[in-house]
Amino acid sequence: MLASIITAPLFYAVAIPAVIFLGLAKGGFSGVATGATPLLALYLPPLEAAALLLPIVICQDMISIYFYRRDWSGGNLRVLLPGACIGLALGWLFASYVSDDAIRILIGVTALAFVMDVWLHASRSGVKRSTVLGGMFWGAVSGFMSFASQGGGPPFQVYTLPQRLPKMTFVGTTAIFFAALNALKIVPYFMLGQFSAKNLSTSLVLLPIAVIANFAGIWIVKTVPTVLFYRVTYVLLFILGSALFCQGLVHFARGAA
Repeated sequence: MLASIITAPLFYAVAIPAVIFLGLAKGGFSGVATGATPLLALYLPPLEAAALLLPIVICQDMISIYFYRRDWSGGNLRVLLPGACIGLALGWLFASYVSDDAIRILIGVTALAFVMDVWLHASRSGVKRSTVLGGMFWGAVSGFMSFASQGGGPPFQVYTLPQRLPKMTFVGTTAIFFAALNALKIVPYFMLGQFSAKNLSTSLVLLPIAVIANFAGIWIVKTVPTVLFYRVTYVLLFILGSALFCQGLVHFARGAA
């Protein structure tokens, strides 16, 4: 028999949009996942919110990997994943010391600076070459932010978007990268005491919505033309970066008042 679940209407008012964001993200629009944990954090502590979403995310990862299993960049994963492991370890180490609002502001600033640089230099042509050092760095930043708030998408995109990978290769690489990260989070989240029978049962209740959203995201990505896909991705990254930056500043201001 399932354990008791969260029943508060306010929780589902934020949880349902959050799992829809996750589904669309796992389908291919990775940036929108950044908004899932902050939404749920309106009701739960941020790290607990991230832990509640983790079983849902792992199920979505399995679906995405199956659909994108033939489209991924081994070169990117070879440099991003070792860095991400370092970032996850740092996130685990400093989970109790780093402010959630500081993480939100950092993610927001990173996303906005990257998008503004792209838009201000839109006339530049050619593909930006990636480096091992850059991949390790942005992989570490992505791992750290992913551990703290499921906010690893923007740093990952800072490194991969300028490469102008084929659309399906970009999406497949994203799916495998974050599937690996999410699997690695299970032990540290467990050791930090973030899983409970109630939260796991609630995750199970939300799972059907998440799976439907996942398939919707996959369908949208396969249907949208490549040029439009990248334009939409940049716009989403800008919107989410702005929202997280403002949210972090507002909370800081309230705390200082």
